[in-house]
Amino acid sequence: MALTLNEEQRLLRETAREFLGANAPVGALRALRDARDPLGYSRELWTRMAGLGWAGIIIPEEFGGLGFGFAGLGAVLEETGRTLTASPLFASCVLGASAVLLAGSRAQKEAVLPRVASGELCLALALEESHRHDPCGVHLEARRHGEGFRLNGAKQFVLDGHSADQLVVVARSRGTAGATDGISLFLVDANAPGITRKRSLLMDSRNAARIEFANVDVGADALLGTEGEAWPALEQVLDRGRAAIAAEMLGGVQETFERTVDYLKQREQFGTKIGTFQALQHRAAHMFSEIELLKSVVLDACANVDANPALLPLSASLAKAKANDTFELVSNEAVQMHGGIGTTDELDIGLFLKRSRVAMQILGDARFHRARYATLRGF
Repeated sequence: MALTLNEEQRLLRETAREFLGANAPVGALRALRDARDPLGYSRELWTRMAGLGWAGIIIPEEFGGLGFGFAGLGAVLEETGRTLTASPLFASCVLGASAVLLAGSRAQKEAVLPRVASGELCLALALEESHRHDPCGVHLEARRHGEGFRLNGAKQFVLDGHSADQLVVVARSRGTAGATDGISLFLVDANAPGITRKRSLLMDSRNAARIEFANVDVGADALLGTEGEAWPALEQVLDRGRAAIAAEMLGGVQETFERTVDYLKQREQFGTKIGTFQALQHRAAHMFSEIELLKSVVLDACANVDANPALLPLSASLAKAKANDTFELVSNEAVQMHGGIGTTDELDIGLFLKRSRVAMQILGDARFHRARYATLRGF
């Protein structure tokens, strides 16, 4: 499989770069942060992004989407990473839409996916219950109640959960935390009685929420798939999310590197451009090499979503682990090479460092994915 974008995918990436550069520069995130915007993103911008078809890139045409494929979505996410764009694209159109697409019935898909593709409906995946990624560590209970279910428990770090219209809730119908058996998925109205949402702004100004469920009653039609047997679908959803967040991180890595190289070409020390110093050239060359490797594994993971699903668990963990390591390396080097100004809030480089630290934890840090990769390889 050639690790390159085709002509249509390249055009999509170029369109995204032009649009986001003009309408959602890094300064837009800074403005949202400083204004303490309660939504955390521009609804007008999101409407325009949906109008370009981005919200429905991976949703099949029969359900109102473009059916363009995951590599195309990865190309768009790469550009959102360059500008640190605040939007529900990842939470709703990757995690949420994938859950409905992979686990939902045809009736559920027909009811939900066209509205997601149009940008009218925003979803959020309510998964995490601790400070570290633990997809099987589900304590939130889903017990039979009447003709439906009753949910009790709490979720943390629900990306864009404060503003979502519906939640894809990962719950336990049987068994104990840590087991893959007994996990169920429910599609729940985010404003249902018994749900309490508290917004939490992460270090990088990414939107998240803590959501509590106190005797939340849902009908049997809220269940996505078969009760207690959602793990295979959930694992695919998470691997899609890992490939997607790795693509977003790739964009952030490239932007951080390019800004740093530009600074090395401009900054003078003792009458000489610091970019001529061999030690800095070696460090820049090392970063460049790591970024090229990251490009390959990210594109491989995104392509495997559609072309080789059986290889996705391996390639998604590889891409996420590599993205974590590379973004940490490049953001650290960027701050150091900028010197004292690199530590100030006024310089955008600091925003990319903060984004790296949060993104590194989303859906598993490097240690998690190295261990998972080794396990999948039989070690």
